[in-house]
Amino acid sequence: VQLQAFGGGLVQAGGSLTLSCIASESIFSFPMGWYRQAPGQQRELVARIGRFGYTEYADSVKGRFTISRDDAKKTVWLQMDNLKADDSGVYYCFRERQTGSPDWGQGTLVTVSS
Repeated sequence: VQLQAFGGGLVQAGGSLTLSCIASESIFSFPMGWYRQAPGQQRELVARIGRFGYTEYADSVKGRFTISRDDAKKTVWLQMDNLKADDSGVYYCFRERQTGSPDWGQGTLVTVSS
């Protein structure tokens, strides 16, 4: 599967961005989500959405980020509001498999200026 992530960019603190992840194959029955990686730091889970819409968020983004999905469009979104400088990094979309490593997208860069 190919996962193409879109929507990154430069935004001022307090602003909003919406990331999109479009899959080349079905995402039905797969949990989906987003990780991010800041320079010099490990990749961290930002948000995950299960097969039936159950959502999980990192504590640092709760109340500010919203993940959603449309299986018919093979698309997952991450709405990011009230962005902070610490939200900067490369955001990677993933499709979680029952066994083995997840499928990864190519990443999209988010830069929040303070």
